Amino acid sequence: MSMMKFEPSRRAVLASAGALAAATTFDLPAGPRPAQAQGAPVNQAPGFYRYKIGDVTLTAINDGFGKRPLEGFVKNAELADVKKAMEQAFLPADALNITFTTLAIESAGKLTLIDTGNGDSGAPTSGTWMANFKAAGFDPKNVSTVVFSHFHGDHINGFRLKDGSTVFPNAEVMVPAAEWAFWMDDAKMSAAPEGMKGAFAGVRRVFSPIAKDVKQFEGGKEILPGLTAIAAPGHTPGHTTFALSSGAGKLMIMSDTTNHPALFVRNPDWSAVFDMDGPQAAATRRKLLDMVSADKMQVAFYHAPFPATGYIAKAGNGFEMVPVQWSTAI
Repeated sequence: MSMMKFEPSRRAVLASAGALAAATTFDLPAGPRPAQAQGAPVNQAPGFYRYKIGDVTLTAINDGFGKRPLEGFVKNAELADVKKAMEQAFLPADALNITFTTLAIESAGKLTLIDTGNGDSGAPTSGTWMANFKAAGFDPKNVSTVVFSHFHGDHINGFRLKDGSTVFPNAEVMVPAAEWAFWMDDAKMSAAPEGMKGAFAGVRRVFSPIAKDVKQFEGGKEILPGLTAIAAPGHTPGHTTFALSSGAGKLMIMSDTTNHPALFVRNPDWSAVFDMDGPQAAATRRKLLDMVSADKMQVAFYHAPFPATGYIAKAGNGFEMVPVQWSTAI
């Protein structure tokens, strides 16, 4: 006996949708929600997320976002292609919300930070880092080490506020030697284009008061127990990623190897406007994405959607980021 294919009418579908919507409202209280009644904006809950790598506890800490127009954002791709990539990722076609997520690492009784967010120097939609850090149960005075991946403002300005105050008074500071050599070089600052001079000045504002105490490290070296620095130049001259290892667990902290994965993991040969050496950044990006996908290594990105961690799978000539499954326990 042949089976007839059942195709509901549009009217039936709409009626069912209306019935479902009505059913879901039965248990809701009457009247507006308190925030709506007061006319106040509805804010999200604190942005922190804990997970484990071996015996190490990591806490992703969100610092909000900054909106960037798409025009000119990818240096070596047509705007139409960038808009298509945004559409495929169900993202707006006019601008990209670039998120910021740092990592706090708890290991052997020590608290280490990888980068520090925007502080009070970022976009109006950023600057949530300290509230989220404290909501996660942390105290700035208990940070033992701050490790910087590179010296762009959204990574370093959270270390020193506009009034000059240091946020982490008891922290040892560790920086990539190649990054220090570039940004603290007076000749390079003098020769820099006008648009870059502010970045040089920002680096000096943050680090000059503690220059004599800053510890520099090279790529390929274990800088803290279980944490190895990996030179990843291109985004900046001394840009660094970090391999974290504990027991059988491994994590690659990708820093700014990519900006938003929907664009630069899927299209690793694209270069963001922030990449100082586009071809070198693309070569570094492809090499690292190849490695972590082959090793099935968990990754953490600075600019991926929160909580900014997952895995990398090969997909055609590029890759895909596969987010971790959110868990309420670690």
